[in-house]
Amino acid sequence: MNYLIDTNVISELLRPMPNSGALAWAAVQPMVGISAVTVEEAIYGLTRKANRRLLEGFEAFVAEQCHVFPVTEVIARCAGTLRGQFSLRGVVRGQPDMLIAATAQVHQLTLATRNTKDFEGCGIGLLNPFSDMGL
Repeated sequence: MNYLIDTNVISELLRPMPNSGALAWAAVQPMVGISAVTVEEAIYGLTRKANRRLLEGFEAFVAEQCHVFPVTEVIARCAGTLRGQFSLRGVVRGQPDMLIAATAQVHQLTLATRNTKDFEGCGIGLLNPFSDMGL
């Protein structure tokens, strides 16, 4: 496993007509990691949509292709350090994104996300599977 995937990648893969780049990239990934934060974000969004098919699709994807990384004390400390360092430079970064970035950093995984800009400067590898470069 080389990748931690962000919530927006999972959301895209559950769409009826997913982005071809993201779909092609995901097809060659036998196993990916996700943060427990991503699980919360996805369940929140799927509960609000009240779409049973999407929720079942998410649950199947997690069960079949994902390793869920918990938010440990080490990850929480890393995320707090990242947020603090950004804050000192006048840059605001959200807690969920920094917990995801810290998970990638602690486990030495590349983060696959459409929102690479949100994670720049976090000391992690980034990949945008929505672009041709993701193939």
